[in-house]
Amino acid sequence: MKVVGVMFIALCGIFFAAWLMFVHHTEAYQLGVRWNVVSGELSMDESAGYHITPPWVFVSRIDTRPMRVCITSASRAFNCRLVQFVPSEYKSFVKVQGFSYWWWANRISFNLGYSEEYRGMRDLLRGYAYGVKKYPFVVTLTEYGEDE
Repeated sequence: MKVVGVMFIALCGIFFAAWLMFVHHTEAYQLGVRWNVVSGELSMDESAGYHITPPWVFVSRIDTRPMRVCITSASRAFNCRLVQFVPSEYKSFVKVQGFSYWWWANRISFNLGYSEEYRGMRDLLRGYAYGVKKYPFVVTLTEYGEDE
């Protein structure tokens, strides 16, 4: 009975390790950006769902739903934009930002004074939406101001 338990745990461990190395999942509202470390090739998932890739292909997901991004301050002015990532421009985004797990960006952030978080893809889109230079991978859908 002890041997069966050890074998079961070993098989579960092997399955879990294979799952982590070979399988990734993208939702219908996400873009999966794949980077082949060996060849340097950059591509995207063609459809949502489960995908099997070799362990040398890293996959990062980007939420493509519209997001409200704001410049927060203690003033009574209200300055927000509804922005969206443009999936077809993922290569220009990686060219500017570099490849990483963007949801992980700046995860350790202590901003106790504001409800707006300074991490992840929302923070990256806020920076590009309010930047002086306009980038093709982020589009402003609506702009809210103090007088609205």
